[in-house]
Amino acid sequence: MQNFVFENPTKIIFGKGQIKKIGKEVSRFGKKALLVYGMSSIKKNGIYDQVTSSLKEAGIAFVDFPGVKSNPVLSHAVAGIELARKENIDVVLAVGGGSVIDEAKTIAAGVKANHDVWEFFTFSKFIKDALPVLTVVTVSASASEMNNGAVITKEDCCHKYSIMSPLIQPKVSILDPTVLFSLSAAYSAYSAVDVITHMLEAYFNNTEPVNSIIQDRLVEGLTKTIMENTDIIMKEPDNYNARANVMWGAILGFNGIATAGMGRVQLPAHMIEHSLSALYDIAHGAGLSIVLPAWMTYTAEAKTVKMARFAREVFGVDDRDNSKAAQKGIANLKAWFASIGSPVSLKEANIPEENIDAIAQNAEATAKLWFYESYTKEIIAGILRNAC
Repeated sequence: MQNFVFENPTKIIFGKGQIKKIGKEVSRFGKKALLVYGMSSIKKNGIYDQVTSSLKEAGIAFVDFPGVKSNPVLSHAVAGIELARKENIDVVLAVGGGSVIDEAKTIAAGVKANHDVWEFFTFSKFIKDALPVLTVVTVSASASEMNNGAVITKEDCCHKYSIMSPLIQPKVSILDPTVLFSLSAAYSAYSAVDVITHMLEAYFNNTEPVNSIIQDRLVEGLTKTIMENTDIIMKEPDNYNARANVMWGAILGFNGIATAGMGRVQLPAHMIEHSLSALYDIAHGAGLSIVLPAWMTYTAEAKTVKMARFAREVFGVDDRDNSKAAQKGIANLKAWFASIGSPVSLKEANIPEENIDAIAQNAEATAKLWFYESYTKEIIAGILRNAC
């Protein structure tokens, strides 16, 4: 295990009936909030009323900013920045899933910047200040509610890039598993895929020269837990314990705990998927269930021992031949994605095979930005062909 520093300052308030506490928490950071959310779902399921009642009771003025897409776009974030400045906002409150939280983080950083906020995403400028961000989580997948990252898509160039800064990490996040009861089966599946991919990418792509048994077992155990509880959710969407396990597991998978001591990690499947969702606006988890098995197939020979371990520990594969065990692990993971209704091929997502080179060219730009030198356009195209 390599040297590391772990610091996670987000306060988590977890459980039934906890949304009513958001007003008091917001009041610790300001008196006027920008209320960022998606479309109409939080008004239909009553979450909007719970949040706004709590804000009013705490004496917090708020300005609504709805309309965040499932793949958040730069133009909408810029409109949010302009509104926040106009209204002299103190706090950004995100009510939603990772997309809403990511856009809220972008707004929080952009308000304090005297330049185009996109410059943060191209790493030509660095975040020096930001408004405080708080969240009420309605979809558990990205762990954006307890990490310092955000992604957004610039529509005119179709690039989906990311930022990371402790200044945009949420101060407080409220997680009530009951709000997930109304989440569709499709998005419950996509969420599980995202959680699992976060963990497996770091599990397979790190610079730790020896096995780190604590981290490996943490990832393997969390992966099995997410899978088992997602299977329950597919049959019983209002199963509280299953939803709670996934909600908490999503955070543990990508808040820094699972990667502590692993050195530099890479997320090549995320890198490639960002191009799929930027170009075709598919759900992030749906793109990952296509790309992850394809990437695993590409790298199976180079990572045979670790993939064989994954197959044995997560799926109980008993083949002693590492190469065969690794292939069975990939097949089992792909089959599980399919079993919960997440696509596992480009065709299932209506992405034409003849567009692979264009997708690969888009993804190569992200690879260069992330310093993934080995992922050329040709390599990325080959991985995508594994998903045909």
